[in-house]
Amino acid sequence: MLRSHLPDLTPLRENAAYRRLYAGFTLSNVGSQMAVVAIGLQVYDITGSTASVGLVGLFALVPLVVMGLYGGSLSDHHDRRTVALVANAVAWVTSIACAAQAWLGNENVWVLYAIVAVWNGAFGVSSPARSSIYPRILPREQLPAANALGVFAMSTAMMVGPLLAGLLVDWGGFRTAYTVDALITMAALWGLWRLQSLPPEAHTEAGATRAGFASVVDGFRFLRSAPNVRMTFVADIAAMLLAQPRVIFPAAGAVILGGGARTVGYLYAASAVGAVLATLVSGRLGSVRRQGVAIMVSIVGWGVGISGLGVALLGAGEWLTREQALWGALVAMAFAGASDAVSAVFRTTILQSAAPDRMRGRLQGVFIVVVAGGPRLGEMLGGVVAERIGEGWMAVWGGVACIVAIGALSLRHRHFLRYDARHPTP
Repeated sequence: MLRSHLPDLTPLRENAAYRRLYAGFTLSNVGSQMAVVAIGLQVYDITGSTASVGLVGLFALVPLVVMGLYGGSLSDHHDRRTVALVANAVAWVTSIACAAQAWLGNENVWVLYAIVAVWNGAFGVSSPARSSIYPRILPREQLPAANALGVFAMSTAMMVGPLLAGLLVDWGGFRTAYTVDALITMAALWGLWRLQSLPPEAHTEAGATRAGFASVVDGFRFLRSAPNVRMTFVADIAAMLLAQPRVIFPAAGAVILGGGARTVGYLYAASAVGAVLATLVSGRLGSVRRQGVAIMVSIVGWGVGISGLGVALLGAGEWLTREQALWGALVAMAFAGASDAVSAVFRTTILQSAAPDRMRGRLQGVFIVVVAGGPRLGEMLGGVVAERIGEGWMAVWGGVACIVAIGALSLRHRHFLRYDARHPTP
């Protein structure tokens, strides 16, 4: 009975190419999460402003949107291995630049904003290429298991990376954290280098477009006739735009809860701990048929967790001691992370199963814009709101707004609740 709930390791056992990609990107994601936390801390260290930390989201969002959409188009019209390899090489060079600015003692926040922009542009190209590779090297029945393993790896990186960032920044400063990131980011290049060539499948439809703006437009045109795939994007946007808590973590660690960089690392890692725990019992996710229902329920759980975080922050020093408030905040973020992990597994599975291969790169580009760009926009909005009403109330009302939005979407789009994984339809 217990074994049926444990993660399905079939893709790792049976596919060497998937094993290499999985190992490489797991390690590189640890470095990326370290850099995310360290950059937020460095911006806050230079400016002392939560709003300035929120601006990191703006400088990440624009290149992520532009290059995510274009990168998806590139993945549909060129060798996906080559596209991912070149983009990850650019990201690696950017990691080296980030370490260099810290070693040189940079105190100009605009340098960090520029580095964030370039790195996110590279990520916007590499992520849809990588995600659209998996349906080409794995059978469809293994995709839920592979996606659960992917969420587990990303969640582990989000747990380990922030903790390492907090420890390394406290021990050796920002330059140490960025240097370690640059070293382990090379792992993703190794996995892609060993992969076989994956040229695009022949386009059989009349008038197939080349990579570029027209190709991106074709992807959005397809989305108009794909309500189930479209809803995976809309639901996630609602959650990330209305209830994104990461922007308040530096202030929470430095002022509200106390503890400095280590507390910030704990807050980042808590949601990942919840996600890891959820994916450790993900064995039965592959048998879930009503994946649309599972997504909506999971996102409601995310909203509940974020509101719980806000309550803990409001109670710090009032009706709760700082230690009690910290534990309450960590439990709330763990619950939110577990909910988000389940949502991510099914959102990715619906996209990979219901979309045709000729569109997967472009739709994965839209997916990464939503998954990574939505939080960035949410951080920018959250930073402004937090400056006006405080970090605690920002989290409370953000979680409530997320729950209300998902309820309204469920009533408006009942077809999504009827989605059947046995007969995937876009």
